[in-house]
Amino acid sequence: MSLLQRTVDAVERLPDAVIEEADARQARLTKPLGSMGMLEDIASQLCGIAGTCPAPVPQHPAIAVFAGDHGVHAQRVTPWPQEVTLQMVASMAAGGAVVNAIARQVGATVTVVDVGLASAPAPAPMLRERNVARGTADLAEGPAMTRAQAVAALEVGIDIARELVGEGADLLVTGDMGIANTTASAALVAALTRSEAAEVTGRGTGIDDAMLARKTAVIEKALCRLERSDPLAVLCEVGGLEHAALAGFLLGGAAERVPVVLDGVIAVSAALVASALCPRAADYWIAGHVSVEPGARAALDHLGIAPLLDLGLRLGEGSGAALAVPLVQSAARILAEVATFDGAGVTRA
Repeated sequence: MSLLQRTVDAVERLPDAVIEEADARQARLTKPLGSMGMLEDIASQLCGIAGTCPAPVPQHPAIAVFAGDHGVHAQRVTPWPQEVTLQMVASMAAGGAVVNAIARQVGATVTVVDVGLASAPAPAPMLRERNVARGTADLAEGPAMTRAQAVAALEVGIDIARELVGEGADLLVTGDMGIANTTASAALVAALTRSEAAEVTGRGTGIDDAMLARKTAVIEKALCRLERSDPLAVLCEVGGLEHAALAGFLLGGAAERVPVVLDGVIAVSAALVASALCPRAADYWIAGHVSVEPGARAALDHLGIAPLLDLGLRLGEGSGAALAVPLVQSAARILAEVATFDGAGVTRA
């Protein structure tokens, strides 16, 4: 049995009894029920994931940034040269990117994973070399990757999740890097939510109208050849190696019973793949924010997951998900530490 299948089989449904216990405890805290909004739902979810109420407050968040290059870059869907992917990986591995700054603020580690860079990066302490292929093929002309490559990248993500948990991580956070990866993301979202390409294709790093039209046309062309009922086939046709690794990371976190915070459109498009492979895994995911990319909202709506933040972000890297880490921690801490009406001698309304 493959690592992918073993991981899918290991994902358990959240225990209803623990979630009900958490909801009941929430109703006894010294505050009006519902007054903390989504944080109350997150707290109950964390209890279900941990299998106990109250859940432990996550203390060791770990961000994994999966990096890959895309053959569709040849279609001029972005103004940025492809070498920027490698350059940004070097910056992240040296601690100089936005995600690194936010990680230091929230006490998270950053691990950068080469799963599909077109060129080999220089060794660095924060970098893990797990390259499956030197970039994908052009999704406008045919499959972006083979089935074997897609499965290998999925299993890279599973392995990274397991490694980080083994190193002490109790909250996983998704990150990504790959010039042109919003094109692959929009194609995944369109295919897996059965949306029109124009509805879910955005401007990525800030493209003009002509480039947006070309990007949308590339996606429409690719969608014409898809068999949308097979999520792995869809991933092979239009996904990126970092999308595959992210999907595996999401499955791996769920199998390890560790919550995973989703970042922007790249992460949520990968979540569509992971959810299609294992629907119950979505119970372990928290949407850190919603990107301004239209595909992000479409994907989250399809998954039935509400985002914690809506700040107009579109950077990627894991930046929006990292910003949400203190909210997830606060949700757990409120449930664990706020006094109950009976315990504090406070009169209920």
